[in-house]
Amino acid sequence: MTFGIDDLPIRDELRGKSPYGAPQLDVPVRLNTNENPYPLPEPLVERIAERVREAARELNRYPDRDAVELRTELARYLTRTAGYEVALDNVWAANGSNEVIQQLLQTFAGPGRTAIGFEPSYSMHGLISRGTGTGWISGPRGEDFTIDVAAAGAVIAEHRPDVVFITSPNNPTGTAVEADTVLALYEAAQSARAGTAGAIVVVDEAYVEFSHRPSLLPLIEGRPNLVVSRTMSKAFGAAGLRLGYLAAHPAVVDAVQLVRLPYHLSAVTQATALAALEHTDTLLGYVEQLKTERDRLVGELRAIGYEVTESDANFVQFGRFDGEGAAHEVWQQILDRGVLVRDNGVPGWLRVTAGTPAENDAFLEAVRALMKERSEKEQSA
Repeated sequence: MTFGIDDLPIRDELRGKSPYGAPQLDVPVRLNTNENPYPLPEPLVERIAERVREAARELNRYPDRDAVELRTELARYLTRTAGYEVALDNVWAANGSNEVIQQLLQTFAGPGRTAIGFEPSYSMHGLISRGTGTGWISGPRGEDFTIDVAAAGAVIAEHRPDVVFITSPNNPTGTAVEADTVLALYEAAQSARAGTAGAIVVVDEAYVEFSHRPSLLPLIEGRPNLVVSRTMSKAFGAAGLRLGYLAAHPAVVDAVQLVRLPYHLSAVTQATALAALEHTDTLLGYVEQLKTERDRLVGELRAIGYEVTESDANFVQFGRFDGEGAAHEVWQQILDRGVLVRDNGVPGWLRVTAGTPAENDAFLEAVRALMKERSEKEQSA
């Protein structure tokens, strides 16, 4: 008799669930996980080595528990790039933005409380919610994948969630959220919980450096329940670093420290992140290249005949593929041509990450060939 996960005494809300993940297949072109395709520049690699060497001399000691130097530099980066001044006590850092989200849910949600996100959106919001014992509510999006304020406000009023997630730019669709929408949902969330301390509203800006629009960070002014989360995985090309951070009222930063694990950020992680922050200008130069490639993908896909969702991220959602299983069939056909994109579960759509020009050319060649085959079949039918 085989013993499996269902034979273990796991929590009921975890039964039947699947872990987060994307297939990592050995193919020439991988454009499925929204990674920055450019390796870190050699001067930065050397600086990381220097910083890590310095940190290694004191690995017998615990790291800076509060990551003061790192948070100070992150605050400087945000102040410079987002046009809004933040300080050390506004910033908190953790092992990836996922840990930031987890700490927020551990602090402000949990058993007996609920969180809401507007789907399709970043699936980890729901997964981490369930993992922390938080009830998950799937809020609506429009046909164009934007958030309808009236519909979203009605769901918030009905369910009175403790935490509200707003993803801008949104993953997997790439759509950005207007500041007026965030403000309206923030007010709706506070009104829904009138008589309490209110709801925490988390604006997930993992892809904001790729956006045409400015950061929503200035909205935290005068709104102590508003949190903006970020990551160094995307724009900084440091997915392997696992460094995420948030900006919020100092009280929020104090609150999440109630649940953080002792010395949660290693000395090596802090040293590596600090080195990366020294090379911000170079790394953001790569971002500009990727924005150009992203816009090229949008234009080329539309010219070929595909429908494309407006994107403010480093990826593009394209389709539509009619019929049950049609999107996955196209995903396989693209894979058969040596290019891995993401079948992210949105019916009729696929997602492709903006890669290097050569990688994007390979992808475009694949989808052109598919469209040509489709046209020839229709003509011969």
